[in-house]
Amino acid sequence: MRSSFLSLPALVASVLAAPTTHPTVYLAGDSTMAPGGGGSGTQGWGEYLQYSLSIPVVDSAIAGRSARSYTREGRFDAIVSKVKVGDFVIIEFGHNDGGSVTPTDNGRSDCAGTGTETCATTYDGVAETVLTFPAYIEKAMNSITAKGAHPIVSSQTPNNPFETGTYLYSAPRFVEYAQLVSNVTKLPYIQHFEQVDAFYETRGATTVNACYPNDHTHTAAECAALVAQAFIRGVVCSDATRLQRHVVNSTASIEGSCI
Repeated sequence: MRSSFLSLPALVASVLAAPTTHPTVYLAGDSTMAPGGGGSGTQGWGEYLQYSLSIPVVDSAIAGRSARSYTREGRFDAIVSKVKVGDFVIIEFGHNDGGSVTPTDNGRSDCAGTGTETCATTYDGVAETVLTFPAYIEKAMNSITAKGAHPIVSSQTPNNPFETGTYLYSAPRFVEYAQLVSNVTKLPYIQHFEQVDAFYETRGATTVNACYPNDHTHTAAECAALVAQAFIRGVVCSDATRLQRHVVNSTASIEGSCI
């Protein structure tokens, strides 16, 4: 009679290939997502994501970071070292990625372009080859995928669209760049910028201006919760089907419609 037991190598391979029963969501981003936000009474939206998901959320976003500095500091590598098969990693940058590496390099600006362009610079006394924004994000997503986890690229949050007193929709280039990475990698993309802006437009200047107590970028806690809800709306409207399984809100209870 043929044995029904797997050989040891086959058993190990099957365990490694099997999705984890209780996946974890890791967040990689800047202050708009991070614990404590930008300080002074603000909060990052990542702190509220846990209330809409049935699985743990680890907020590894850090204030002041760009795709470049998050990479250089080894923060993507730290997440990759932790993820298991079936985990999720949500990547959202853009607020600190602008500017130029010349004539003064702030250590955050990416190289101009959308492909394999590079820029040579010296930051903090160390020579550095700077990549483009899409290249940094794609590199991180590929490393996460190689571990059997599920990376999701999300467009950055908008600055206060009512800052001038009149609603103004103005998506920075990093929104387009984030979607470009998704198009290239064929991995999920969340239209976070568009969903948040749609929420804001319906509320009007008085309400939205109150969301930004210090500047036009960092939200007060109650509005960070709204931004997190906009992300969940983006999830249920996107092709990020694996993460959809873990959303605890009923679709009818999530504000807004698909963009």
